Amino acid sequence: MNIVKTIGAILNLISYISPSYAAKKALNLFATPRKGRVTDAEIPFLDTAFKKEVTYQDLEIMTYRWPGKNKTVLLAHGWESNSSRWSFLVKQLKPFDYNIVAIDAPAHGNSCGNQFNAILYSECINVVVNTFKPKIIIGHSVGGMASVFFQNKYQFTGLEKLILLGAPAHFEGVFKRYADMLGYNSKIREGLDKLVLKRFNQLPSYFSAARFSETISTKGLIIHDKHDKIIPFEDALLYQKHYANAELIETKGLGHGLKGEKITKIIIQFINS
Repeated sequence: MNIVKTIGAILNLISYISPSYAAKKALNLFATPRKGRVTDAEIPFLDTAFKKEVTYQDLEIMTYRWPGKNKTVLLAHGWESNSSRWSFLVKQLKPFDYNIVAIDAPAHGNSCGNQFNAILYSECINVVVNTFKPKIIIGHSVGGMASVFFQNKYQFTGLEKLILLGAPAHFEGVFKRYADMLGYNSKIREGLDKLVLKRFNQLPSYFSAARFSETISTKGLIIHDKHDKIIPFEDALLYQKHYANAELIETKGLGHGLKGEKITKIIIQFINS
């Protein structure tokens, strides 16, 4: 049995003694990134930017800016990553003189915090948006989901374009894949639902980014790899169904990371149009 399944089995045993304790441990495990802090190899690229911390509640959130006179583009990375993942795109955007801003999510990169969730991330994005006033947001994975959560809630009128790269369509699916990976029993799964309800006043099924996108009129671009092993391609189809003003582009062979020249060309063509 691998370490992941071992942890799940231990929590399953604990759930028969104290289901609430086991569920709290499971939620804490789910919300705690194991990686994503800045490594030595990533420092040189991030040092090419102007750094600025913004504050949300008790969190200091790091942002990076590569200045330009064109429109402001905000980049939001995904789970267990940080702003250095955008190096490939920043280098390609610079010749067009875009004012590029990237955010390190809570508990990632050089931002404060130990725990993360997409709702918290969306609130941090809101602070960054109000600081830098981007016309374009590009979000990868849960960074895309959080960007949808943000725009659905705040309806930032200055936003002209929204790009979602391999973004999860609903929190319920993310939660289920996590519970399946750990092999959690029904006691823990029910306990997780109760904890989310207590904390956010809604069950996980409520937090559907695809459904929330129905409220977004901003021109959108959804890019998703057909064989994404992290976030199923079906999630992209859900966005396509609900996000009326968005186009879906399917890739093959680029995986969940969606990096490379092909992607940058698609993104640049979309934001330059």
